[in-house]
Amino acid sequence: MFSVCIKTRCFLKNCTTFKSKVQIISENKTYSTVQYVQGQSPEKKIREYFYYIDHQGMLFLDDSKMKNFTSAYKEIDFLVFFFKRLKLNTTDRYKEHFPWISLCGRERNFVRCDDHPIVFNQVIKGNDGNLLFCHNHAGPKLTVLFQPDKLWMDVENGRVYHPASEQHGSIGLVSSRTAIEFSKMFIYNDTNNYVPTHFLWNDKKYILDPDWFKDLIRN
Repeated sequence: MFSVCIKTRCFLKNCTTFKSKVQIISENKTYSTVQYVQGQSPEKKIREYFYYIDHQGMLFLDDSKMKNFTSAYKEIDFLVFFFKRLKLNTTDRYKEHFPWISLCGRERNFVRCDDHPIVFNQVIKGNDGNLLFCHNHAGPKLTVLFQPDKLWMDVENGRVYHPASEQHGSIGLVSSRTAIEFSKMFIYNDTNNYVPTHFLWNDKKYILDPDWFKDLIRN
């Protein structure tokens, strides 16, 4: 069993207790292998767990054989707790294979992802009237301010990105389902049919600003 504490409560789920051997493909297409045991205890009273975030923003145990809606974590309180504590892995453990970590008391939750850990999937209107971009399937409990002019389409991979918090790496992926909906609203100029220049949202035409994304990638 493993537990993730939330204040005085715990969420319990069955998980594998055998050693997992996972092959990971890095950005430069090289292969490496990492071994771990879910719930392993490298130090007294310390437990370690391993997670994966897919391109739709769904959270799974990393060694789950089937990663689909059924096996994904869907408990809202757990997701909120998990992602609010997510940050870059600056420990000396598994940094190469799991670049993110979510700490919960004596539990270390190591995280890797298909692209970026923050994945936006829904635009809603907040109580103050501002538009909010929900991420990682927690509805209004996990949001950033929606900035239509900051949407960026990467022509190399066809994916769409939007600013995230600095804690989460400043860049978030727009889920493929939402990106498909947005694709109908991108406007291209006559000289470049690959990179959109404007975004039409609620009958307002926004000039897209790519500098924020390029500056972050450059740095």
